[in-house]
Amino acid sequence: MSAIYRSAAGAAAVRERYDTLLDRWPVPAERRTLATRLGDTFAVVSGPVAAPPVVALQGSGGTAAHWLPDITALAGRLRVYAVDAPGEPGRTVEARPPLGSPAYAEWLDDVLDELELPRAAFLGTSLGGWWALDYTLRRPGRAGALALVNPAGIGRRRTAPLLKFAAYGLLGDWGRRRSLAMVAKGSPVDPGRRAIGEFTLATFEHFKPRLEAIPVFPVERLRELAPPVQAHFGARDVLLDQRNAAAKLRSARPDADVRLTEDAGHFLPGWATAVAEFLATKHS
Repeated sequence: MSAIYRSAAGAAAVRERYDTLLDRWPVPAERRTLATRLGDTFAVVSGPVAAPPVVALQGSGGTAAHWLPDITALAGRLRVYAVDAPGEPGRTVEARPPLGSPAYAEWLDDVLDELELPRAAFLGTSLGGWWALDYTLRRPGRAGALALVNPAGIGRRRTAPLLKFAAYGLLGDWGRRRSLAMVAKGSPVDPGRRAIGEFTLATFEHFKPRLEAIPVFPVERLRELAPPVQAHFGARDVLLDQRNAAAKLRSARPDADVRLTEDAGHFLPGWATAVAEFLATKHS
C-alpha cells in the first residue's frame, strides 16, 4: 500500500496527469532522477547552463508542474532545478521523515551533490519555503541566496480554515473545489493557473496530505540567516498569518527585501520577475 496515496490506481492517475502537464513545459528542459539517501528524487532542469543555479521547492501537495505558470520568467535568467519533494505527489520517493529532523537537509545535501552544485540559491513556496529556510539555517555555506513566496514556518498558522477543510473533505469533489477556492482567494486566474488548479483538485482526490504540525522558526533563528533574502507575502493568505510573518522577518533581517501584497492570498501573483532579478544578481 502506498504511504501517500489512497490506492495504487489513484497514484497512477495522479502521475499520468502530472506527466501530461510536464509535456506542456514551455521552455527547453531536462528531466533527471537523482539518487539520495531517502530514495530517488525527480527534478526538471531548465534555463541557461551558465546561469546562477536555483533549487525550486514547491509546497505540500505540489510538484514541479506547479512552476509551469512562472518558469518562463525564472528560466530566462536562472538555471532552475525544480525538485519534487519526498512524501509529496510527483515522482520522488514517498518517504516522510519528521519535519524538524535533519533528514530534509541531508536529502538536499544529496540533491546538490548529485547535481554537482557545491552551492545554490533556493526558491521555496509554502512548505517548500520551510524546507528552504531549514536548509539555509543548517547549511549556510551551501545557500547563496534565498527567495520565499508565502513560506510556511515564519508566521502563525491559521487553524479555523483547517477545520473547514476537514469538513469539506467529507463532501467529495464539491468540497475539494470549495477548499481550493478558499486557498486561491485573491489569486490571479489565467489558463496556466487554472490547469494547475484542476491538477491540484485531481491530486487531492487520491493524495493523503501531511497532518504534521509545521515547526515555526523563532526570530532568533531567523536572525541567523546568512545569505541575501527576498520574501513575498499575501496579506489575505487563509492558511498563514503572513502579515505577522512579514513583520517578523523584517524585525529579524532589516536588510531583507520583504514585500507584503495587501490584496493577494496564498497563491501570489507577479512575484516571478522580481525573484528572477533578485536571484540573478544576489546569488554568490
